[in-house]
Amino acid sequence: MYKQLEERGMERPPVNVSSLARMKAEGEPIACLTAYDASFARLVDEAGTDLVLVGDSLGMVIQGYDTTVPVTVDDVIYHSRAVARSLRRAFLMVDMPFMSFSSATQALDNAVRLMQEGGAMMVKLEGGASQIRIVEHLAGHDIPVCAHLGLRPQSVHKIGGFKVQGRDAAQAQQMIKDARALQDAGADIVLLECVPNEVGRQVRDSLEVPVIGIGAGPEVDGQILVLYDVLGITPGRMPRFVKDFMAEAHSPAAACAAFVKAVKERSYPAPEHCFS
Repeated sequence: MYKQLEERGMERPPVNVSSLARMKAEGEPIACLTAYDASFARLVDEAGTDLVLVGDSLGMVIQGYDTTVPVTVDDVIYHSRAVARSLRRAFLMVDMPFMSFSSATQALDNAVRLMQEGGAMMVKLEGGASQIRIVEHLAGHDIPVCAHLGLRPQSVHKIGGFKVQGRDAAQAQQMIKDARALQDAGADIVLLECVPNEVGRQVRDSLEVPVIGIGAGPEVDGQILVLYDVLGITPGRMPRFVKDFMAEAHSPAAACAAFVKAVKERSYPAPEHCFS
């Protein structure tokens, strides 16, 4: 009846919110990757990834848009449903797309759809202190939440492009304050994107919940990359924090396993992938 209980006898039981918190407490780095379909989801899961994100990055790497803004809730549900079918161990988190959580009622309705129809175990939403009420509302209905700070791709038109955030001292302090407030509101994870190493360290030290970084330096609790970047598929100039793990691998499975190993051993991110 209770699949999670049945699977505790597995050599590597399914990851959940409690085990992610334990990993932070014990200092074990959390390895995270995106996936958008069943085939890649199985590959990522078998590589030992702890958390899989169906990100609205699918708008750029799957649908060919310049930003994540056009992605809809229906788009995310479609891809999340496919990914969920292939995961056995990894914890499934999905993005709430642009303007899908502009009110507490709308956020709850869409989060419920993402979990019931898409198989999500956690939803991720972008925004700082302005989203505290939304996080409180979702957490109050027992919906696991990841808060996304730093560079927020859904706000790219407002902030003027894909830029490193938190280099200004006041901005960095506000980010730390927002992270604490979102944790206190009920966020189970904070994802931090494109910030200097020191900001990543300070946010990690300020929170009890795990801090997952993408371009946030080596001292956060975990690392996430877009799968297509890890596999060297994405064309054009890559962000500084990206490493092409396929360059030294013989297969996509080996590249994903190399990413997980590098995160666990803390050899990724290296200094060349970080911001100061």
